[in-house]
Amino acid sequence: MELVISQVSKSYANVVAINNLSFSVSQGEIFALLGPNGAGKSSIIRMITGFTKPDSGKINLEIDGQVYDAIPSHQLGYLPEDRGLYPEKSLLKNILYFAQLNGMHKDSALIEADKWLESFDLLERKNDQLKSLSKGNQQKVQLITAVIHNPSWVILDEPFSGLDPVNQEKVVDFLSELTAKGMTVILSAHQMAMVEKLAKRILLMNKGEAVFYGNLADFQEQEAGQTKVRVTFSADIDENLATSILETFDYQWLNERKLEIALNVDRSLNDLLADLPKLGEVLKVQSEQLDLHQLYLQAITKHGVPAHE
Repeated sequence: MELVISQVSKSYANVVAINNLSFSVSQGEIFALLGPNGAGKSSIIRMITGFTKPDSGKINLEIDGQVYDAIPSHQLGYLPEDRGLYPEKSLLKNILYFAQLNGMHKDSALIEADKWLESFDLLERKNDQLKSLSKGNQQKVQLITAVIHNPSWVILDEPFSGLDPVNQEKVVDFLSELTAKGMTVILSAHQMAMVEKLAKRILLMNKGEAVFYGNLADFQEQEAGQTKVRVTFSADIDENLATSILETFDYQWLNERKLEIALNVDRSLNDLLADLPKLGEVLKVQSEQLDLHQLYLQAITKHGVPAHE
């Protein structure tokens, strides 16, 4: 089972939200939709869920021999960015309402609700009003309502919102548990460290277009030319000599004996190691790959609009 988006475009008045976008999501994977605010992530999610239709292009999902132009509601679990729970009602009543709305029998929903509440350390508070919980705990309840009916496809828009680092890690475990059950997760988030732990494939968007689409490892390799190397020397470095030796590298001074040097496609680490002894005795060389957050900022900026994440 594969969700295929082919050459999809969507405009609102004079604004092009999605411009000829193509990608696919495979069954059982965690797929990340990334991009700054206004990149088009919400627009494509609305079309995938069937809330809106493309102006052109196709969305296809084949299930048991039947082809759909969006994920059918009975197969979908959805966590919207704008939350929709009932603060005056208890945690349990909120969960049961959405479970039954998605076709669950009440008895089954009660069993599943207790299981999920216990996993999020909320079982003892299941009869408390939702509004009595912290924002982070309310987010956990919202997550439960999105998956309690055991959907095949789960779309989570900013699932880490309002969560502290400990609870962000709990959500990472939660999402891993979903895929272990065979669910497919489409994840839209700004917390790059969490995405890096979860997703093997990503679609990085900007201005309604694909900046990068594919394996996260390939994205990191594509941007490997931006690996930075920190070099420590045994004595102070002559500034004029550094300017001459490192003229083809981008670098900055960390102190009189330490430089941070960015590699590029023209000059490799081997080239740099050959040049460094000309500056003095080298005590330490540390090479560090840019993390997803840094790669994201770099790729979006290259696409033409500075990112503000």
